[in-house]
Amino acid sequence: MAKQKKSDEEQLIEFLAEFTGDPLGFVYGAFPWGEGDLSKFDGPDDWQKKLLADIRDGLKTPDEVIREAIASGHGIGKSALVAWLILWAISTYEDTRGVVTANTATQLETKTWPELIKWHQRFIGKSLFEVTATAIFCKDKDHQKTWRIDAIPWSENNTEAFAGLHNQGKRIIVIFDEASAIANAIWEVAEGAMTDDDTEIIWCAFGNPTRNSGRFFDCFHKFRAFWNVQQVDSRTVKVSNKDTINQWVTMYGEESDFVKVRVKGQFPSSSDRQFISSVLANNGRGKNVPYQQYSFAPVIIGVDPAWDGGDEIAVYMRQGLNATLLATYPRNDNDFIIAGYIADFETRHRADGVIIDQGYGTGIYSAGLQMGRQWMLVAFSEASPDAGYLNIRAYMWAKMRDWLREGGAYPDDQTTYDDIIGPEYIVKENGKIMLESKKDMKKRGLPSPNRADALALTFARPIQNNKMKSINIPIAGAM
Repeated sequence: MAKQKKSDEEQLIEFLAEFTGDPLGFVYGAFPWGEGDLSKFDGPDDWQKKLLADIRDGLKTPDEVIREAIASGHGIGKSALVAWLILWAISTYEDTRGVVTANTATQLETKTWPELIKWHQRFIGKSLFEVTATAIFCKDKDHQKTWRIDAIPWSENNTEAFAGLHNQGKRIIVIFDEASAIANAIWEVAEGAMTDDDTEIIWCAFGNPTRNSGRFFDCFHKFRAFWNVQQVDSRTVKVSNKDTINQWVTMYGEESDFVKVRVKGQFPSSSDRQFISSVLANNGRGKNVPYQQYSFAPVIIGVDPAWDGGDEIAVYMRQGLNATLLATYPRNDNDFIIAGYIADFETRHRADGVIIDQGYGTGIYSAGLQMGRQWMLVAFSEASPDAGYLNIRAYMWAKMRDWLREGGAYPDDQTTYDDIIGPEYIVKENGKIMLESKKDMKKRGLPSPNRADALALTFARPIQNNKMKSINIPIAGAM
């Protein structure tokens, strides 16, 4: 009996299946390079080849999540690569599921997804999959709900699409486009999709490195051991507009943050809206200041009480250019206990002033009064002594920034560093500078900057050196 000839669709499916573990080979085989509107192109660029090869090699190690992060300048062909990844993932593994999100719905709707639609039209297997404005899925009606990748704008108020992305025993792909601006909370929820056993899991994050804090930044720093990373200079790729890029370099300078972010794919010295730059924060971190350079200055203690159960009470002491983290405590509703600790510090270090954030510090302040202590309360919302700042919190952070510029030093403490570089700022319509609130920072997935606020409080009031300090006698049982 003669062997039945395979249909064109069967042959197409078999061809695509050859690339189940080879996204690089897929890109070469699935599109008409050198023809039509691809007549001037012979395949992916070097940085794209590297990422595709990373995924290929990662698939050889079962049960390990493949994580790829690309920080780049403009015009490198990022959206094209995203389209290739989507088409490879969905067309080479039955019942693949995935989510693609971006920094904004506009980015997703006008750039990321239209690029997918364009490459889908060029795709050898376009007849097998349907693309809508918000999804790509298998045309087989029995698989349309289980074999699909969806474009979903992220929202901290609606994380179910990320939390529920499980696909045991098959393939999951998650893509973050313009990842710098995606909130930490979304990253954390997406991690929950990385726990399925015996499942191919690919997580790719792309973006211009506009912020030097947050989870995209962490991919290249404290979480680097878990991510394959590339920082791609726009000048090194085939498709970028070299004339425009060279103009930018001439206008802004090779080492400017503009060129670092938009050309070199490097994280900036200071993010677009970052109030205190990483350079300043690094300059002061762990630095030793000779005692004679600050011995004459008043000793000031700043106390930032905890806002909720996840926050800490932070106590910083500053004398001139030298700052010391005295203590941190979990949130404690017994104000007399915390006041007792602060009183011990004040006596032991012969402090000239103690300044407490009024927000959650009125109880501590009142307990101090009963102990005979003359401490000061500062309401972050009160008027700034400098008309250029909206309130005193912005003012005291500005004074802390000036202090770092002048050579201020604080301990080699990662949390203090993260706190210092965390807050962003905006300029109000009246021209006044306002610092990002703790509440808004938490919406971005950043913790309350209690340690930095405690240090900043030491700049909130003018304090004079008390020339009549008593002899420093250790307090029995003091912490």
